[in-house]
Amino acid sequence: MAHASTNDVVIVVDKSSARIQASTSIQASAQTSVQTSVQTSTSSWSEVESLGVNQDVYFHAWGGDPQINRYIQWAAKQVKQQYQINLHHVKLTDTSEAVSRVLAEKSASNNHQGQVDLVWINGENFAAMAKHQLLAPNWALQLPNFSLTDPDNNPAMTRDFGVPTQGMEAPWGKASLTFYYDSLVTTSPPQTLQQLSLWAKQHPGRFTYPKPPDFLATSFLKYALIVLNNSEPEAIKNLLYQPATMQSQALLLPVLWQYLDELHPHLWRKGRHFMSSGMELRRLIGDSELALAFTFSAAEIPAAVARFELPDSSRSYRMQDGSLSNIHFIAIPYNAAHRDSAKLVVNFLLSPQAQAHKQQANVWGDTSVLALSKLTAEQQAWFAPPKQSHPSATIANQAISPALSEPDPSWSKVIAQQWLQRYGVMK
Repeated sequence: MAHASTNDVVIVVDKSSARIQASTSIQASAQTSVQTSVQTSTSSWSEVESLGVNQDVYFHAWGGDPQINRYIQWAAKQVKQQYQINLHHVKLTDTSEAVSRVLAEKSASNNHQGQVDLVWINGENFAAMAKHQLLAPNWALQLPNFSLTDPDNNPAMTRDFGVPTQGMEAPWGKASLTFYYDSLVTTSPPQTLQQLSLWAKQHPGRFTYPKPPDFLATSFLKYALIVLNNSEPEAIKNLLYQPATMQSQALLLPVLWQYLDELHPHLWRKGRHFMSSGMELRRLIGDSELALAFTFSAAEIPAAVARFELPDSSRSYRMQDGSLSNIHFIAIPYNAAHRDSAKLVVNFLLSPQAQAHKQQANVWGDTSVLALSKLTAEQQAWFAPPKQSHPSATIANQAISPALSEPDPSWSKVIAQQWLQRYGVMK
C-alpha cells in the first residue's frame, strides 16, 4: 500500500453508523424515466468555473491500490494547473467510512460545511446515501463532459446497480469480473462456474476468494448466485434485481450455499481461512500458492506482471457463462463545503484526456465511460490499445462472455451477512 502524501488527510470514523440498508423507498421514489439532457441550474457553468477556482477539494476514495492512488495524484496536478484547486485524496479502507461521516454531519445539522467534497461510490453505498438524502441532487447533468457518455443511448450511465442516479452521481469508469491464472501450472483453466468446482477438486488448494464483505468477495458470490439461478424462470431470476425479501432469499440462496459447501474443502487452506482483500489473492498467485484468481480491474494483471508481482506466465480471461459488470461513480454530498470546485474536478475526470490516461494499462487500466462516437477522431485515437503489450492484456472470451448486471444493492449485504453466519464469524 502506498504511503500517504502530504495532501492526504487521516480521518477516523465509526463505521457502525454506516451500516445502513437501502430499502424499497428509494426504488419507489425513483422516477420511471431519467432526464439525461443537461438541465438548467441556478448557476451557469461559467459561474461554476468562476466560483470553483482556488479551493481545496477533499476526495474520499478507496486507497488500497497504488496504481489508483497514483492516478488520483496525477489528476490532482492537472486540476491544480487548470483551476488552482488543491485536490486531497482522503484514503479509505471502506467507502462506508465516508457514508458514516456525512450521516454524522447531517445528524449534527452541519448542512453546509461538510468535510467530504467528493466520494467514490456505487451500489449499496449509493443507495444508502440516496435513501438518507445525503447527496447533492441533479449536479451531474450540469457537467459539460457528462454528455460525452451519451446517456440518452447508454442507460447504464444513469443507473447504479439498477437504481436511477437522478443526477446525484457521475459515472467514472467500467469494470468486469476477470479471471487470471498461471499458464505454467494449468493450461486449461475453468471456463464456467461449474467447471471451476471440478477444477478446484483437481487442483486442491490452488484457488480461493476473499472474505465478505470485501467488494471482490461479494462480486464473486453475486456472479455465482446469478449463474446458478440462470435456469430458473424469468420471474424468479428477476427477483435478484429487486430488494431482497425473505421469500426471494429462500428461493435464490440455497443453490449458492450448496455450491460453496461443495467447493470450500478444495480451496486454499481447505476453505478454513479466507484472506481479507483481492490484493492478497494477487500476492498468493505471485508466491505460487494459488494458480487461479480474479479481479475487477483487468489491467491490474499486465501491470502486476510488469512490476514482477505476478509471473510472466500469467494470462487472463472471462468466464463463458458471464462476467459481472458495473459502472462506478463519483458523488457530491449534499453538504459539501466546496461544491463548485468538486464539479470542476469531476468534469475534468470525465474529460477525454483524463479518461484516456486512466484507461492505459500502465496507469490504472480502468475502462472509460465515454462514448467514442461523441469524440473527435484525434480524441478517439487516444483510446487505441498499445501495439505491444504483455499477453495477459488480451482477455480471452471477452467477445463471448455475457455481461451480467449487478443485482439490487440489498443483495450484497444479505449475501455477506449470511456467508459470515455460515462460514465465518459475525463481527
